Parts: sequence; structure tokens; C-alpha cells
Amino acid sequence: MSGELPDYYFRVRENGAFVFRVDTENRQRRIDMDQIAVINIRKGEIKPHGDRELSAEDIEVIQGWMADRLALLEYRDIDDIHRAVDYLNTTAHWAQSRASDAQLEAITDALLLAMHDLRTVLVRKKADRLLENKD
Repeated sequence: MSGELPDYYFRVRENGAFVFRVDTENRQRRIDMDQIAVINIRKGEIKPHGDRELSAEDIEVIQGWMADRLALLEYRDIDDIHRAVDYLNTTAHWAQSRASDAQLEAITDALLLAMHDLRTVLVRKKADRLLENKD
């Protein structure tokens, strides 16, 4: 494992990140992090921090991080859905084999409404795709 720190650090926030340049080449041999930009992933925006101008290297690194981050978030979305399918299967097994009447009473209406809503959306989206492919 290398002891070298990266040149940039991205502090993730809800819609993007704060970007810092990492400096370890100073007299005190301490880590300095200088904020250079703010990223909004949803809008695809890179805003320099304060009156700073970003170099071509800064922009290239930031755009690379944004592409990697979007790919990771997309992967996580699909992974979460696969987990939801597993949870639905586990829930069905629980309801059939172990749930008490009181437990079923506590969750049945909420679960049925959520499943009905999901089914409605999935059926509508599938019908839309079939119609698009037919044209």
C-alpha cells in the first residue's frame, strides 16, 4: 500500500460534492485541504470556490470523478432494486410461515397498497415500452 495521498479529495454531499486540492508538500508536513470547487451532479455543474480559477487538470479530474460517481449511483439504484426483490421474497416466506395474526394485521394494508402502487407503475411502464417498440 502506498503512503501517498491523492491530489484531490471529494466530500460527497446529497447532490454532488465539495472538491478539495490536497497538499502535503508544506513545511509542517501536515495535510492541507484547500476547497477549489462545488459540484452539482444532478445539474452537471462545476462551480469554482470563491474567486478561484480551475485549471484544465482540475476540470478533467472533476469530470472524471463525476462520471465515476454517476456510474456508482446507477449501480447502487439497481442493486437496491435487486435487494427489494429479495426482501419481497423473504417477506412472503415470513408471512406464510412465521407471522402472527397481529403482525399481519399491522402490515397488510400498507404492504398491499405499496405493492399495488408498484404493480400499477410497472404495468404502465411495460405497456409504454411495448407501444414504443411497436411503432
